[in-house]
Amino acid sequence: MTRLATIRTGQTTTAVRVEGDRLIELGHVDVGELLSTPGALEIAKSGSGRAFETAKAEFAPLIPNPSKVVCVGLNYKTHIEEMGRELPQHPTLFAKFSDSLVGANDNIIYPAETAKLDWEAELVVVLGKRVRRASEAAAADAIAGFTVANDLTCRDYQFRTREWLQGKTWDSLTPVGPYLVTPEALPGGVRPELAFSCAIDGHVVQKHNTSDLLFDPVHLVQYMSTIIRLNPGDLILTGTPGGVGHARKPEVYLAPGQTVVTEIQGIGRLTNRIVAAS
Repeated sequence: MTRLATIRTGQTTTAVRVEGDRLIELGHVDVGELLSTPGALEIAKSGSGRAFETAKAEFAPLIPNPSKVVCVGLNYKTHIEEMGRELPQHPTLFAKFSDSLVGANDNIIYPAETAKLDWEAELVVVLGKRVRRASEAAAADAIAGFTVANDLTCRDYQFRTREWLQGKTWDSLTPVGPYLVTPEALPGGVRPELAFSCAIDGHVVQKHNTSDLLFDPVHLVQYMSTIIRLNPGDLILTGTPGGVGHARKPEVYLAPGQTVVTEIQGIGRLTNRIVAAS
């Protein structure tokens, strides 16, 4: 298993490999640039540069500038049912922009324009190869690894229209990281079977397993690559299970002062404090 991250070093960033309690610099500005290099994962295993203490590292978004961030809605049965929808026959897709991405431990500035900020814990697929109209085998081979995201959503903006983008790609509202973990040592490999959760101030609000995805990572890469080419460093947010605030009765939303912890077994943890806009 290889674990990679992008950390901030002064005014810039650098890609690193995790080795115990140290992070080893790999000679690339971020993991996205590393993945765009031929033989990237072999470089990552053997590269050797400056060492940083993991405990003192400031994590940037794992892939700060992906060519695309594609998201899947309604991909867990529990979430589909709580939102009152039928099981889809095809993946429900929407997009985010890279400006929406923040680091694993960054504060989330609560947007002054929303009153309905919700949480969505998600497994993220990270592409390691360029693919178009991929076969099942090519789709599996194109998956460099997985990371963690929380698709924080302004529900009032999301449901202003039938299209979701305006509630989903809010500036600096999507923490991603801290690590990319390669699939070979994960239970299920490129179709991982991992427990994951989301907690607010220590209270668990989502708890599920990635094996319950309606459309698994390999299928998603196949499907999306039929529509558009996928490039190294592209991110696919695979959807969230039941337990979101919008579906509760009464509805529950995030507030400044709260801390959201999103964790996936064997991959990593996001810890994001919600901060009022100054």
